Amino acid sequence: MEAGPTWRRAGDVFAVFLRLGLTSFGGPIAHLGYFRTEFVTRLAWLSDQAYADLIALCQFLPGPASSQAGFAIGLMRAGPLGALAAFVGFTLPSAVLMFAFAYGASSLSGPLGVGLIHGLKLVAVAVVAQAVLGMARTLAPDRLRAAFALAALVVATAGLGQILAIALGALGGVLLFKPEAAARSEAMALPMSHRAGLVSLGLFLLLLIVLPLLGHGSGAGSWQVAGVFYRVGALVFGGGHVVLPLLQTALVTPGWVAEGQFLAGYGAAQALPGPLFSLAAYLGALMPPTGPHGLWGASLALVFLFLPGLLLVVAALPFWSRLRHTPRLHASMAGANAAVVGVLAAALYSPIWTSAVFTPSDFALAALGFIALVQFRVAPVWVVLGGGLLGVGLSRF
Repeated sequence: MEAGPTWRRAGDVFAVFLRLGLTSFGGPIAHLGYFRTEFVTRLAWLSDQAYADLIALCQFLPGPASSQAGFAIGLMRAGPLGALAAFVGFTLPSAVLMFAFAYGASSLSGPLGVGLIHGLKLVAVAVVAQAVLGMARTLAPDRLRAAFALAALVVATAGLGQILAIALGALGGVLLFKPEAAARSEAMALPMSHRAGLVSLGLFLLLLIVLPLLGHGSGAGSWQVAGVFYRVGALVFGGGHVVLPLLQTALVTPGWVAEGQFLAGYGAAQALPGPLFSLAAYLGALMPPTGPHGLWGASLALVFLFLPGLLLVVAALPFWSRLRHTPRLHASMAGANAAVVGVLAAALYSPIWTSAVFTPSDFALAALGFIALVQFRVAPVWVVLGGGLLGVGLSRF
């Protein structure tokens, strides 16, 4: 393929995804709707069937589904350069805004600043409660999967770990579920080989093993931070909100980020377009001064949180036409996704509820945000802005 056409196609990909990164509010499900309108209906880069197959893959794999879908669309349109252009264009706006918020939030002091941060924490209560409800309806709609979710909640709240809860869910799914294989469909045209997929899978596994070894004993050094964000990114099943409990355990528990800062950043991220994983730019900027922080910390955290999901997309794409018809894989993912509901429900209680709701007025504000999101379908950006303003108002009384 000639360099000129490739560069031009990559430039087109970047322009489209930058616009989407600036305007795609509403979370990953909404993002996928925007993508279909753009790439199937308006630009006709993919057929409806190819897009449906791609979304099935991205929802099957761990990682940020909308960013993985965008990366794959860029890859199919303009090769590796197009994949990079899609990722940068879609992620850059929200990452820059979250990085700026890291510095703006640290300068907030006095009753108004404290009230704003507290209001954002209460917004996080409402948003995660909505996510638990929506995911329970989708991922645990029957008694058996609801039991998986409840068991995962018990495992997580007992301090046995979110990873163990998800792993047990996946194992239980293999043993107890018998879902039908997916319907046959045409294979997607891909500018990559099976060998490239295997190399990507090998790199994914290598980094999963090597990064913790390189970071061992380094405290909050660069290798340690990279390994923590990479491990979290490799284990996020079920959507962007699931990154919350994993990052909270990885960053707040060892004292790298204060719990209040963490929840304020999570609340603020709801108001932004683009992927929720851009929260990593905020968290990386707040890393301890003895390790990577500021721009370097933000870049390191951002890259390594996204990297495993993107590597897995590249690894799976050449094999997806065959893999998607394997009933055992579907059973395993059904169990893991049901467990994710329980893990997120445990996080809703601690640290979110326990560090935000202290008074009846706090409860009322969180409930108001939840009702606005669920019953009246108010856009998250307005709930965030309203919650911040009401938090400031409450601080004055």
